[in-house]
Amino acid sequence: MALIDLFLARAVKRGRLTLLRPDKPAKTFGAADPDFPDVTLRFADRAVAGRIVRNPATAAGELYMDGRMIVEDGDIMDLVRLLTANDKWEKGQNNLEPSWLVRSVGSVKHRVDRYNMERRSKRNVAHHYDLSARLYDLFLDADRQYSCAYYTDPDNTLEQAQQDKLAHIAAKLAIRPGMRVLDIGCGWGGLALYLHDKLGCEVVGVTLSEEQIKIARERAEAKGVADKVTFELIDYRRVQGQFDRIVSVGMFEHVGPPQYRTFLRKCRDLMTPDGVMLLHTIGRLGGPGITDDFTAKYIFPGGYNPALSEIVRGYEGLKFFPTDIEVLRVHYA
Repeated sequence: MALIDLFLARAVKRGRLTLLRPDKPAKTFGAADPDFPDVTLRFADRAVAGRIVRNPATAAGELYMDGRMIVEDGDIMDLVRLLTANDKWEKGQNNLEPSWLVRSVGSVKHRVDRYNMERRSKRNVAHHYDLSARLYDLFLDADRQYSCAYYTDPDNTLEQAQQDKLAHIAAKLAIRPGMRVLDIGCGWGGLALYLHDKLGCEVVGVTLSEEQIKIARERAEAKGVADKVTFELIDYRRVQGQFDRIVSVGMFEHVGPPQYRTFLRKCRDLMTPDGVMLLHTIGRLGGPGITDDFTAKYIFPGGYNPALSEIVRGYEGLKFFPTDIEVLRVHYA
């Protein structure tokens, strides 16, 4: 039996996956189940099977993009649902993990990549954020907020949910008029402009993205608040001054575990004695780990979603006092 057959026989128990390969008869894996979709896959050439066996998740994504793995019945999301439903995280099966050799090499590479010093951080940000704004306009709200929204009502539009997210953040920070606020990883400026408009504070936004800061500055100028809401192209490690409030939304994923202590100590040094900080980050369901190959290669080079325990270790002994931890998983679309 071919290795791809052994792999799919283990990976698909419920639901039905039919595989079409060059010069081989069709083969079906699993069994029909009303709760699982039926999917038909076609491999365009003989090399596809070997690549999937060696590194299932990454190879499948690349082969699908290249048109060498074609979903003929159903669609790509049906395939994802079928495979993930058969590979429950809590059971610890990890059927989609790469081979031992690929996993070992990848683990070393990812741990090295997480040392996000200044030059590497700038390059990683450019890879993801210095793209045409037209791309982000296709799927983000008018402020181009790239972090999860906050759904006070599941029927709300994305625009409303993102505005509710901004209000939620503002309420947690307890900002008063005249306060100085630092926004680390300010994106296209939506949060900074909102905080000034609603609460009368002065905001400094910092980012490493040249495309983002250009648009953020244009927005502040257009609103006539460029003297109160300023944006700087600077690494967080080089920020100077004192701030009553610090907020960082969707940036911590780019810091990397080796730099957590550096980041949080810098934030503590920048805060006034009675300052407040809000940190919003994607989290990790389990304990510390590594970033999967596909995400590291194509989406977030140098990126890592932290476990809560890693964040806690980062601020221990820095005179930070956690007063609120909120998990926003149900709000993430």
